[in-house]
Amino acid sequence: MNTTITRQTEDADGLPPRERRAAMLTVAIAIAISVLSVAIANIALPAMAHELRATPAETIWVVNAYQLAVTVSLLPLSALGDISGYRRVYMWGLGVFTVASLACGLADTLPMLVAARVLQGFGAAGIMSVNTALVRYIVPRSQLGSGIATVALIVATCSAAGPSLAAAILSVASWHWLFTINVPFGVLAVWLALRSLPDTPQSGHRFDWISAVLNAATFGLLLVGLDGIGHGQDPVWVSVELIGGSIACVVFIRRQNRMAAPMLPVDLFRKPVFALSVATSVCSYSAQTVAFLALPFYFAVAGGMSQSRIGLLITPWPAVVVVVAPIAGRLSDKYPAGLLGGIGLAVLTVGLLLMLALPADPPFLDVVWRMMVCGIGFGFFQSPNNRALISAAPRSRSGVASGVVSTARLTGQTIGGVMVAVIFALTHGDIAAGVSFALTAGAVFSGFACVISFLRLTGTQAV
Repeated sequence: MNTTITRQTEDADGLPPRERRAAMLTVAIAIAISVLSVAIANIALPAMAHELRATPAETIWVVNAYQLAVTVSLLPLSALGDISGYRRVYMWGLGVFTVASLACGLADTLPMLVAARVLQGFGAAGIMSVNTALVRYIVPRSQLGSGIATVALIVATCSAAGPSLAAAILSVASWHWLFTINVPFGVLAVWLALRSLPDTPQSGHRFDWISAVLNAATFGLLLVGLDGIGHGQDPVWVSVELIGGSIACVVFIRRQNRMAAPMLPVDLFRKPVFALSVATSVCSYSAQTVAFLALPFYFAVAGGMSQSRIGLLITPWPAVVVVVAPIAGRLSDKYPAGLLGGIGLAVLTVGLLLMLALPADPPFLDVVWRMMVCGIGFGFFQSPNNRALISAAPRSRSGVASGVVSTARLTGQTIGGVMVAVIFALTHGDIAAGVSFALTAGAVFSGFACVISFLRLTGTQAV
């Protein structure tokens, strides 16, 4: 394999086919292990709690620490990618993630595991913050939709396979191997990246540490406060967190407005296409998360189903996304994202309403085809929307745009999780009523996202 790294300029239009395949492979491996690290950790929490002699509430920090580290560092690392090159940030993120995975596998106390998960989260943020930006330099402009669809395909596949893979590993090995298994794949991805990833243009401006701190305070405090609402935290602490996060947010945005190359791309948000695409993404991921969290409770309590059967019922949604996302990606190279996304979200809304109409003890196939409708809608929206978002930014600002793609997804997932927790608390243990309200909320989120998506067709240029 050619070990000479292709240097990219603003006029370059992707890598040669051989290097392109190798570059997309390293992107695929890195995204896969970072996504699986979320899915498989959730399954292993009871085993971790037992072996590490921790309470369930303490063990949940294995998940929260990772999520929080990713959230607070996405935008700073995406900005760093614009400054020093996406390849460098990606390589460092991949390296940190691989080392942290080994540390997670070797951890024998909960504090050690949580600390390693924080480090793993920072590494994952290095991968997530610039992966879409890298794809923009790897594939030709005419194939950008297909390249972004490949990323969506990997995310959907790993999300669908995560629980089954975790169960398979736990059936023959301890939970430590859920993390250790990442190491050889991480090393392979680093080896491929050294030989194939392109060097990208660098802006050369200074990294703004004050903005990085304000960003961490904004997203950290607001997300912890929202999570506290859902989990019944002391209202005083929740108020302090939300007020502190809001103050940090105001200061952060005012600082960004004065900067030529802001970490939070407030200048890009002035573009209707960019702002509407972000809003569409947040609302759609909120809708998906509401369904993914609420339906298992309904199947378990109202339907009396086993965990394995529940897993089979949830799987059709991400499985269909695997098929639909590449098709939508290719179409997005020819047709406006506002149209494709609007159609997809309309189908998702119908699918959620169909799930809401399920009988008390639904037949297996009755659930499956409804979940497939939801998957078709979500898959049809995802790739075109991400393409529109990343294309709305200049190529030199691809890093911050890529960071916004991941931040919008995480924000939507957080809002959806809080929504489900609050609805379940307000319905006082009535699972059927709680799920009904949750699915209604999900359909509202999806319907609102559908309207926002179609609004992108009303501008001077349909995107």
